[in-house]
Amino acid sequence: MKFLRTIKAEDMEDIATGGAVLGTGGGGDPYIGKLMAQQAIKRYGPVNIIDVDELADDALVVPVAMMGAPTVMTEKLPQGEELINAFRQLEQLLGKKIDAVLCGEAGGVNSTTPFVVAAMTGLPLVDGDGMGRAYPELQMVSFSMHGVSATPMVLCDDKGNSLVLDTVSNAWTERLARAATVEMGGSALLAFYSMSGAVAKKAIIRGTLTLCAEIGETLRAAKSEHRDPVAAIVDKLGAQQIFHGRIKDIDRRTVGGFARGTAKFEGVEEWRGHSFQLDFQNEFLVATRDDEILVTTPDLITVLEAESGMPVTTDALRYGLRLVALALPCNPQWQSDAGIALVGPRYFGYPVDYKSMF
Repeated sequence: MKFLRTIKAEDMEDIATGGAVLGTGGGGDPYIGKLMAQQAIKRYGPVNIIDVDELADDALVVPVAMMGAPTVMTEKLPQGEELINAFRQLEQLLGKKIDAVLCGEAGGVNSTTPFVVAAMTGLPLVDGDGMGRAYPELQMVSFSMHGVSATPMVLCDDKGNSLVLDTVSNAWTERLARAATVEMGGSALLAFYSMSGAVAKKAIIRGTLTLCAEIGETLRAAKSEHRDPVAAIVDKLGAQQIFHGRIKDIDRRTVGGFARGTAKFEGVEEWRGHSFQLDFQNEFLVATRDDEILVTTPDLITVLEAESGMPVTTDALRYGLRLVALALPCNPQWQSDAGIALVGPRYFGYPVDYKSMF
């Protein structure tokens, strides 16, 4: 089997940074996920990343992820065994050896959690995920558009509890898993969406982990060479800078297992005199400039610290931060009718149709 990359502990810095950029403000604190992955790699050895085409069609592939409100994840750290417990319990339920690990979403902590399981099991990690970004609900994955069931799914918490779900739809998986996660203290670790290699080749968003690493490498190189880090990210991703300003008001609350709210900005430098607002539900979903909706999900909205270029998650937003907002095109799968039904702005309650700015 050919490996695309072999990831050592120090490589997780770049991957966590890149995952946070693609995570559109969600997916949890990348620092937490990075530490979990580094600890696992140091103890069990490096992780090999493979292209999905390396898998046999009858291979068994299982994604893993952390679920819950990012604001809770920052304060309620996993103990370390929850992910592998969920993974092993699902393997036992399926009655077949798992051949590869997959990333559920490209977002802060969830772009790094699969490395924990891959290191602990010695299994390869597929270069891809189910979103190409982060979304707040479990059914919001490309797997859903290809008929993959989220269940059987195993959730584990830090207390040693585990729960198996078998549901009639992926939307019901979200509802029941969300309720369980709230009872588990606001965050849980899970294994779900088991699929064959043949299905994975059609269903995943390819190349995500490589892109995460390249984003991190780009940002680090720009800093070391004293170049503008924000401009480097814009060039790397073909992004558009849509605002530069300071947060003047932040309304954030944890409701039903989500971090919901709005952040309002006042413009600086070239955007002085202009206003800007971000609406989020774990992730940034709608960007409004001067009272006009500019970008909506499924296109990506991400914010970077103006000086360092480092991504800022929704749980880290605070008054006075000077940030640059970027818009990135989504993966084409999300622009289909099925994709818009899953993650378009109307699903989240925003009275506007999706229209790409790219």
